[in-house]
Amino acid sequence: MERHLTVPFGEEEARELKSGDYVYLSGTIYTARDAAHRRMYETLERGGHLPFDIENSTIYYMGPSPARQGRPIGSAGPTTSSRMDKYAPALLDLGQRAMIGKGKRSEDVRKAIMRNCAVYFAAVGGAGALLSKAIVSSQVVAYEDLGTEAVRKLEIKDFPVIVVIDAQGNNLYETAVKAYNEE
Repeated sequence: MERHLTVPFGEEEARELKSGDYVYLSGTIYTARDAAHRRMYETLERGGHLPFDIENSTIYYMGPSPARQGRPIGSAGPTTSSRMDKYAPALLDLGQRAMIGKGKRSEDVRKAIMRNCAVYFAAVGGAGALLSKAIVSSQVVAYEDLGTEAVRKLEIKDFPVIVVIDAQGNNLYETAVKAYNEE
């Protein structure tokens, strides 16, 4: 199924998404990779506050290349999601609604997705230049010292993703392999 969805979105919208759905996201998301996730996690452990409102947020696991003249951002392809698996359950438990990346997730992340009625989306790896065309604006909002791994606020329009793990825990990477093997 193909859908258009405004981000941020809530539990009701997350519940309607199904593993395998093609979704075009428009609105506000944030970027964070390994170093930013580690810093956010350490901040929470010390009792501090995150640099943006985590409630119903979507975090894109991406660190862009430098922007070309006249563009808000450079190539913006996803990074491997499993590198954030250590931190993702804690952020989901705080109200994060969705993640965008590539690759498989741990069982702990899948359980946190189900527990919090969240969603894991995949963006196509290797298509960073194409994906950047759906990014309308980019602004560093935290951890500027991390360079490309700084947290950015992105405004996006029709950003293409696929639901990999839905709120019920259905995992496209597992069901697609099973369906293929049954043919």
